[in-house]
Amino acid sequence: MTARTMLALGAATLALLAGATAADLSNGPATVDRAAAAEITPVATPTHVSNAKLKRVDAVELGAESIVLRRGERTVAVASMRDSRTTVSLLNRLFGTPSRTQTAEGDGGRCFPAGTTYTWGGAIRVAALSTPSSLGNSLEVRVLRDDVRSRTGGIVELTGPDDVQVGDDIAHRIDDAAHADRESLGSGDSEAWQLLLAEGWPSDSDGAGTNGVSALTDGTTVTVIGSPMPVNAVHGC
Repeated sequence: MTARTMLALGAATLALLAGATAADLSNGPATVDRAAAAEITPVATPTHVSNAKLKRVDAVELGAESIVLRRGERTVAVASMRDSRTTVSLLNRLFGTPSRTQTAEGDGGRCFPAGTTYTWGGAIRVAALSTPSSLGNSLEVRVLRDDVRSRTGGIVELTGPDDVQVGDDIAHRIDDAAHADRESLGSGDSEAWQLLLAEGWPSDSDGAGTNGVSALTDGTTVTVIGSPMPVNAVHGC
């Protein structure tokens, strides 16, 4: 694995260790600029999901703008990435108590805001942003494994769009992707990629790339699935 690939993978992990909210979302709402977020797209009020339904969840899909909980082919719940409090609460109920890391602004570098990062089973990591991004999302999510145990002991598969999982070989998807939807992170004989799996909220900023949910690879094997994770961004944090 090249130094550039390691840097990209490290940034994907470190950004979530530092990019989050200083509020404890299990005890109260995050301190966010709700007005600014609402001007972009209002968050729909989620319906309550019973514990009985959550116990039957066997798959979680990370999308470009939401996290979808499923039982087989049926959708149990859709958690918006614009609603940090509800989404973290839902994942707590599904996966149990997470590990938690808090940081002050700038602790991880000039691009890292203050916040709290939640990690369940070393498999799914959620950073709740103290202020929504320019895209309006109040969460950043990384999937680091292909499954994780629920709080009741069941196995829950973790996927991206089209059932892409950590550990999958996606050589054919990389080959077939438009150049705008993929970015080489390798050098020399070492191959590594970032591949956009699904486009998300658009950004009007110059050099922001294409926002959405992406896969990072070592060779052509998926190592991380993340959202938002813009591809071909040329500047910014």
